[in-house]
Amino acid sequence: MTLHMQLEERIAAFKNVEACVVFQSGFAANAGTVSAILTPEDHIISDELNHASIIDGCRLSKAKIHVFPHKDVDAAGKILEKLADVPGRKLLISDGVFSMDGDIGPLPGLVEAAEKYGAILMVDDAHSSGVLGNAGRGTIDHFGLHGRVHVQVGTLSKAIGVLGGYVCGSRDLIEYLYQRARPFLFSTSHPPAVAAACLAAFDVLEQEPERIQNLWDNTRYFKQGLIDAGFDTGVSETPITPVIVGEAKAAFALSNGLFEQGVLATGIGFPTVAKGRARVRTIVTATHTREELDRALEAFRTVGRALGLLS
Repeated sequence: MTLHMQLEERIAAFKNVEACVVFQSGFAANAGTVSAILTPEDHIISDELNHASIIDGCRLSKAKIHVFPHKDVDAAGKILEKLADVPGRKLLISDGVFSMDGDIGPLPGLVEAAEKYGAILMVDDAHSSGVLGNAGRGTIDHFGLHGRVHVQVGTLSKAIGVLGGYVCGSRDLIEYLYQRARPFLFSTSHPPAVAAACLAAFDVLEQEPERIQNLWDNTRYFKQGLIDAGFDTGVSETPITPVIVGEAKAAFALSNGLFEQGVLATGIGFPTVAKGRARVRTIVTATHTREELDRALEAFRTVGRALGLLS
């Protein structure tokens, strides 16, 4: 068995599903899957803040796209209800953790809506893998929804720290993607060294649970420090912690000022986020020390005051 095949089997076991296929990136996994499983006669019901890779996959599928307000389960259900007697498959799709705000998707409600109206449910767990659930298994494990989410997407380039993306689900789904997902078909697989590094990372996740505890301890400490300083961290529920400042010019000025203080925190503005919601996005790690976090918080306070962002 090749290392690539071992990796697919390991991820399937980790996610508690029948099978898995590994793509070259998380972006390719989302875009390739959505475009492969749907046709122009089908319908997609998508959260308005879903990742760009989901949006591109929806467009490539040529299916009819219906966007519901962020995390509004009732609105998603009403769209599904209106489509109940309309021909074609229905795909309900959401991020598990949203990449710009760090909030968790309302998966229990979406599962119920998908089951009620016979929709396919797809969850992009890229930003929850290694963070939520037992041993970092993601939002499906976090909410106890095993067997009720048809398509699970994840990445190997965030918490895993290597490269690639994956799709988990039934054996039939994965066999279909082997034959129809164009990014998988028409590109090369991971080099052995990359696959081996991914396997080793899963060993760490399963054998060293204290790392996830450290991650959450650091997250709570840093997030509270930002809030106490007077920064707006939005609706974040995870290690993804935005510092929302409003205009893009202010966000990039904050980012540049932090860099001069030795802190790397990327500024993000429109069109990645809505106008007036520009931010610096921060993410702590399990290996940051309290001394390092305190230095970063002091840099935020210093630059924030200099730019007039703090009183």
